[in-house]
Amino acid sequence: MPRGGKKGHKGRGKQFSNPEEIDRQMKAQRELEANGGVEKEEEKSSGSDDSSSEEDVNKKKSGVEGLIEIENPNRISQKSKKVTELDVNAPKELSRREREEIEKQKAKERYMKLHLEGKTDQARADLARLAIIKKQREDAQKKRDGLKKEKEAEDSKSKR
Repeated sequence: MPRGGKKGHKGRGKQFSNPEEIDRQMKAQRELEANGGVEKEEEKSSGSDDSSSEEDVNKKKSGVEGLIEIENPNRISQKSKKVTELDVNAPKELSRREREEIEKQKAKERYMKLHLEGKTDQARADLARLAIIKKQREDAQKKRDGLKKEKEAEDSKSKR
């Protein structure tokens, strides 16, 4: 077995088209072109089943459209609009990223407003910390004032 696991096609028989079949197909094609795509009445009366299948072949869609029976509902066709149909005053639809950005900004503003009012957990913790610091500073100020008074008293005693 050759590498890749695939066998070649060398041993197969070759298929050749029948010359009569080729002539018949070419003749039918010329007649269709000459009649502008309209078939002869003789052919329609001879086989009704054959004519319907030939019409389907003539209607054959190009490319992948022939494979797909239905239209893709997810595919949005781009339709051009006239200038008169455009509505300038209509609200512009935002993209998902733009909407999320605006929501983030609004949430941040709401949080800052609550924070300034002292209603958030972080604001309460900050205020408690500030109260402790203020008390410590007041106590330190009182101590300094007391020491200052003691020094003044000692200086006044030493001067006498």
